[in-house]
Amino acid sequence: MKDSAPAPSTDPTLAPNPDATLARWIHPSVILVATDLNDLDRLMPFAFEQARQTGARLLVLHVVAAAGTMASDAAGMPYYDPASALDFAAKELEPVCALALKQNLSCAALVRAGNPAHEIEAAARQFQADRVLLGTRSRSKLGKLLLGSVAEQVLRSVNLPVITVGPEAHLPEDRSLHEPIVLHATTLREASRPSAALACQIAIGQGAKLVLIHVLPPSDTPSEKSGRSGQPAALDSAALQELRRLATDTGAACGAVVEPFVVHGTPSIEILATAAGCHASLIVLGARHRSIFENMTRDRTVYRVLAHARCPVLTLRETQPMPTPHGAEPLALHSF
Repeated sequence: MKDSAPAPSTDPTLAPNPDATLARWIHPSVILVATDLNDLDRLMPFAFEQARQTGARLLVLHVVAAAGTMASDAAGMPYYDPASALDFAAKELEPVCALALKQNLSCAALVRAGNPAHEIEAAARQFQADRVLLGTRSRSKLGKLLLGSVAEQVLRSVNLPVITVGPEAHLPEDRSLHEPIVLHATTLREASRPSAALACQIAIGQGAKLVLIHVLPPSDTPSEKSGRSGQPAALDSAALQELRRLATDTGAACGAVVEPFVVHGTPSIEILATAAGCHASLIVLGARHRSIFENMTRDRTVYRVLAHARCPVLTLRETQPMPTPHGAEPLALHSF
């Protein structure tokens, strides 16, 4: 087994604490980048950018599955050579860490053998990662996304923010052309306020403005269709008032600019269109366990956003309550 990563910290001050955990999620010290090696060109620009923004150390992990790599002997008969697979992966990751070093970023490579999802979870726990970054992939001729069993299991099991980079995600060529935006989609359920506060703190960490979007069902009346025009006649007044209150309270608490945005339509389409229109650098989504993990179909909002977002998408498990400062309402996640 190849393992070039430094030993994890055993500092007892890192024991679970709501305030400290929330701060680490927003300003991570360790970002675990899980790669299948084929997605390095797509993943690493985002990993490098996040490391520059936060000062985090990158831990780039590749897991060789138990029956993952086949070689051939002199007679052409295939056989599994785990040692060669581990050596090959380690060599593939060497240039990544070298490039990080040239950019004055801390980066270590980690190669392991076993079940990929289990090893990702184990590495995140062992090295006290504060965030996991991984890719999704497009496989069919139509370019439809398959989340993949590894990514799905990681989303299901890791009690950390998981940022996925889909096949259509890319870094903007010139960030100076657009104001940095973090887009948070909310259903305006009772847990909206603390969740919006978390998204706001992420935006502050990126020096970005927070945009809150709430999507109402499609309207049957042409005159009531919003089309993202922002006209009052196109919006449901109660939802708009609630979203405005949420934006005002969140902005006042976080000391940031928060823009509310209500539209009619299909949630995934409107979220993606809004993110593309405002050149969002990150989409923050909350998802209930059943909506993302039990029904992984293309009709689900989270699934479609992961498939087609042009920027990274941050999701968190519903089963792991998000920590809040003392005295604040516990953070919870929304569903679509």
